[in-house]
Amino acid sequence: MRLPRRRFLELAAAAAALPAVSSLAHGQAYPTRPIRIVVGYPAGGSTDLVARIVGQWVSERLGQPIVIENKPGAGTNLAAQIVVAAPADGYTLLFAASTYAINATLYDTLPYNFQRDIAPVAGLAELPLVMDINRSLPANTLAEFIAYAKANPGKINFASFGVGTIAHLAIELFRLTTGVEIVHVPYRGGALMITDMLAGRIQAGIDAMPNSLPHIRSGAVRALAVLPAMRTAALPDVPTFGETLPGFEVSTWSGIGAPRGTAGGIITILNRVINAALEDPEVKTRIADVGGTPLLYAPAEFGAVIRADTEKWAKVIRSAGIKPE
Repeated sequence: MRLPRRRFLELAAAAAALPAVSSLAHGQAYPTRPIRIVVGYPAGGSTDLVARIVGQWVSERLGQPIVIENKPGAGTNLAAQIVVAAPADGYTLLFAASTYAINATLYDTLPYNFQRDIAPVAGLAELPLVMDINRSLPANTLAEFIAYAKANPGKINFASFGVGTIAHLAIELFRLTTGVEIVHVPYRGGALMITDMLAGRIQAGIDAMPNSLPHIRSGAVRALAVLPAMRTAALPDVPTFGETLPGFEVSTWSGIGAPRGTAGGIITILNRVINAALEDPEVKTRIADVGGTPLLYAPAEFGAVIRADTEKWAKVIRSAGIKPE
């Protein structure tokens, strides 16, 4: 039996719309069981705390438990591999961080491609970096530090919290931008780095703000500049790098990703509820308590941030010849 042309076109249009309708219906039924967020960092750190703060709020609104699963290892790549291998059903999510934009170039071979295999869902928070110096160093501003470093080439021990970390890359970007000759001293984490700065064994460092904040507020170390594009609420009187070096910015974003192929309806639900959490006054206060700033992104906006940072750090890694430990 031959269908009239008009009826045929109507049926064809309806068939073409089925995937979108199915995706939306799937999203509307979501979630019906617990959701896990895989975090590539140990429990108790500032990144882990952000995941738990937002996860608790989202759990209460979605009516399902949010389980934070800490899977540190292989420079956060283990966590990403777990999520990439998981079903694309919205029940296994990744705590995505700027580390993944670095890892894309830092590691010669990875069993996954972050931009291809992880779908951006929503932002979470920026946990800013700050530049600290030992108080004995004769510099009260970033400009004075640069002048002192140029007058004393190779004599300043400048620390990061690890080879290939964003703190290390920030130091290399600083070196490339200013031409200063400094000695990079990598540590395994920020706690020992601050201890050695207080003892005078290193003169300067790039640190995660939550780690340095108590020492800055007590006056034990001097904060010269923060690395985001804007000043932070936790240290409103500390200028940004960009105020001395226009265009210099290091963003330490975090967010949520899902396995590629996750239904658009599910991603929309997650994005809306996460952004609503980030606008809640209590959540904002708790994130600020660990030195963070909420990041509200649509999925496409978050994807653009990931792409831009991946390209940015690829240039720095290749220029400096950085290899993972």
